[in-house]
Amino acid sequence: MGGRLSAFDLLTGLAVAFVWGMGIVFAKGAINYFPPILLMALRFAVTSLALVWFVRPPVGQMMKIFCIALISAAIQYSLTFTGLAGIDASVAAIVVQSEVPFLVIIGAVAFGEKTSIRKWIAIAIAFTGVGLIAGEPKLGAAWVSLLMVVGGAFSWAVGQAMVRSLNNIGGMTVTAWVAVFATPQLFVMSLIFEGNHLASIKSADWFVWSAVLYLGLIMTVVGYGMWYSLVRKHPVSVVAPFLLMLPVFSVAGGVLFLDERLTTQVMIGGAVVISGVGFILFERPREEAVIAKEH
Repeated sequence: MGGRLSAFDLLTGLAVAFVWGMGIVFAKGAINYFPPILLMALRFAVTSLALVWFVRPPVGQMMKIFCIALISAAIQYSLTFTGLAGIDASVAAIVVQSEVPFLVIIGAVAFGEKTSIRKWIAIAIAFTGVGLIAGEPKLGAAWVSLLMVVGGAFSWAVGQAMVRSLNNIGGMTVTAWVAVFATPQLFVMSLIFEGNHLASIKSADWFVWSAVLYLGLIMTVVGYGMWYSLVRKHPVSVVAPFLLMLPVFSVAGGVLFLDERLTTQVMIGGAVVISGVGFILFERPREEAVIAKEH
């Protein structure tokens, strides 16, 4: 694989960040009127129906993928998007970046991966930024929502560590079968924790159903298709920095389409988080384990 990005690759990387970043904005707009876990269940139903016909069943690894779906999709999205209901999309997009330092910590603790002093400092910087955002007086009443998003980030990192135990399975196959298992898991969690399902579905307008299609097809199928095309051509260390653009697009989308306003403290905290994550991502001389984000 090469290390130099062509103009087309650069545009593809930016498109991935844009598609994933705007997905958070679409989701925020939809869950203002629709149960968030039910929204995620419908999203993965769309993804599974779109992909499952084109990939082989991972025979012998179904239970592993079931568990990965439970941790990295059902629990993660239930936490993240229920939390998103209580805070701005721009804030959630920034806090979600804590997935990267969580992944490094889990790699060091669970797999004995060597982690440099630089990375530990970067992790501390990233979480300091999250602390600054949490200390914003505007978010004082929404600390539970913020903690849910952080919990979702941790759950994602655990799930990605579990993915490493899979053998000889392509990325799109994992995406498809995680969606197959996550769909009923999320519907069950929605039945447990949410109510008024039929009324919500009947009253959902065109924007909610547009969000479902965007999340299931554009964000997941198209987004991951573009991401995997980059990962196949270049070291992950070369393409991972595109992920830093995700919160930039989410913040811009939140301001333009959701009338969100960032305070000075949140902007400073966001800059600190992205700086810490950037230090982690840019220190990758070899093709290490940054796994595509399941947003």
